[in-house]
Amino acid sequence: MRILVTGVNGQLGHDVINELGKRSIDCIATDISSAYSGIVTNSFASKCKYYKMDITNRDEVHSVLQTIRPDAIIHCAAWTNVDGAEDNKDLAYKINKDGTQNLVEDAVKLNAKFMYISTDYVFDGQGSELWPPDCDKYNPLNWYGKTKLEGEKCVSSNLKKFFIVRTAWVFGANGNNFVKTMLKLSETYNSLKVVCDQIGTPTYTLDLARLLVDMIDTDKYGYYHATNEGGFISWADFATEIMKIAKRKTIIIPVTTKEYGLSKAKRPFNSRLDKSKLSENGFDVLPCWQDAVERYIGEMQ
Repeated sequence: MRILVTGVNGQLGHDVINELGKRSIDCIATDISSAYSGIVTNSFASKCKYYKMDITNRDEVHSVLQTIRPDAIIHCAAWTNVDGAEDNKDLAYKINKDGTQNLVEDAVKLNAKFMYISTDYVFDGQGSELWPPDCDKYNPLNWYGKTKLEGEKCVSSNLKKFFIVRTAWVFGANGNNFVKTMLKLSETYNSLKVVCDQIGTPTYTLDLARLLVDMIDTDKYGYYHATNEGGFISWADFATEIMKIAKRKTIIIPVTTKEYGLSKAKRPFNSRLDKSKLSENGFDVLPCWQDAVERYIGEMQ
């Protein structure tokens, strides 16, 4: 099977393409830049070709996909700056909705499998119940969530062979994330205020990538939720564990979202995702998030 991956210079795309390379799967890496800038963790260069592709350029997408003719597409490229989406609404929409639509149009022509990486932000994050993967009570609180939901609709309304995988609180080697930010700030500050009333579970892209590659090789299509195991925590809990594992002395001070302020975009308070559909369909669940953070920090050091 030939698999095309978008957004390979991002956190998740980077790990997906390296996971495919590790398994010697025929893979094509694409991104908007003119060269692959990721951290090569295996013999990627000899197993994968790189194509410059701007997903918002319909002609460019059509040219690359008709040349490659992939059997499957793992769509990791996205606008992910949540606050930035509020200031750049047209561009965020163009990337997350229109870019997805461009890929979907050729996926239909090629009869290719399509995997769309989405987010818990398509829900309003209210209450304390788990969000089921097949829940259709969408009500995104911010522009980022709205654009990702529009991308979901492009996929589900045009394709039958699709996977929509929602994740949350992502961290990985190839990009900025909460773990890196906390460690960087701990070099300067003795204490840090972190919100304690937004609840969810972290996701290590290395672990998620393995699941996605397992999944794309099946015909178990539909909606899924995927984060690391280990229970639900707050951002303050997450930060505390990061300091503990990294052996930093910075004290984490829990504060409410209202007390913290600053954010342009509203964030969901409840990002508890129901992941039971993974095991029900025979997929291995991700390791616990504490183990993931420990492995990640060890690799970064």
